[in-house]
Amino acid sequence: MRQLAFYCFFAVLTFSFNAQADTAWLKNGDRMTGRILLLDNGKLLLKTDYAGTITLDIKKVATLETEHPLLVKLDDFTTESTKALRAGPEGSVTLINGDTPKTIALADIQQLMKPKPVIEDLRWKGNISFSADYKKNENDVKDFDIDMNTELRHGLWRHALDTEYDYETKNNAKRTERFEASYALDRFITEQWFWKNKAKYINDHIEELRRQHTYGTGPGYQFWDNELGAFALSSLINHNRFLFDSGEKKSFNSSTFSWDYNRYISGKTFELYSKGEIGAPFISEINYVFDSEAGVRYKVNSWAALSLKAEWDKVSSQYGDLNDRRYLIGVGVGW
Repeated sequence: MRQLAFYCFFAVLTFSFNAQADTAWLKNGDRMTGRILLLDNGKLLLKTDYAGTITLDIKKVATLETEHPLLVKLDDFTTESTKALRAGPEGSVTLINGDTPKTIALADIQQLMKPKPVIEDLRWKGNISFSADYKKNENDVKDFDIDMNTELRHGLWRHALDTEYDYETKNNAKRTERFEASYALDRFITEQWFWKNKAKYINDHIEELRRQHTYGTGPGYQFWDNELGAFALSSLINHNRFLFDSGEKKSFNSSTFSWDYNRYISGKTFELYSKGEIGAPFISEINYVFDSEAGVRYKVNSWAALSLKAEWDKVSSQYGDLNDRRYLIGVGVGW
């Protein structure tokens, strides 16, 4: 009797879980279940238990159904919140929001995504990429770069850790050896405004500017953070310590303006991103500090990507200058 009760309970529990699954009916008669993540640029992302995240052409989809709330963008000025979606006639879907259901054509939906509230239990995302370049003609050049970015969000707190190591030789002579790491802790005050605290360390074995320590704090503003990407600006007051190859040490304060942007396009097939900062020291000996990175990632599957990025680091001072530009192609994993 206990076994029968257990099996009945398991069956009801399984049924209730399946009932919460989103459903996409295709025009060829197939039906796919999972979790709707995003609709953008005519591409529908469906997360499944059997094939990971798959991409569907919305022109091949007959209708959709979900019990989860979604944001529906119809044009540049019209965005609706819906509590659920119901299956409609082929090529359409019914929005459930209150007592007046609304049926619209799937072709009229520009974007469909999950609402992402500020307070969440836990969200962790990041990526690791590796690039290598080997040339052997008149000169023997080897270049290796590994880059890791990760972000953890819990409630009103957000942690971000970025590290990068680059090593390059030419004819067995070292041309570049550079390590960079930064940690940022953000505390959200409102849905958009946050307060940032950041520590950054750079160790360069080749350039005139050998070591940089930076500690900063200041306000930031989050323009958006959703399934299509994120964009934030911040302005910090920093304390800096520089060590040059001549042995000269310099401690000074500065203000920096930083940005962090990423945007998914074509159903998350491509990701465009850019981040960096520009600093204005409060002393005349150092003119400015500039550190930036921009690139594009192509998702091979739900976790692997090819990446192309450009980096530009520049410091102008009377003790020595740093002007380093690099272009890298690599592979990586994301989560």
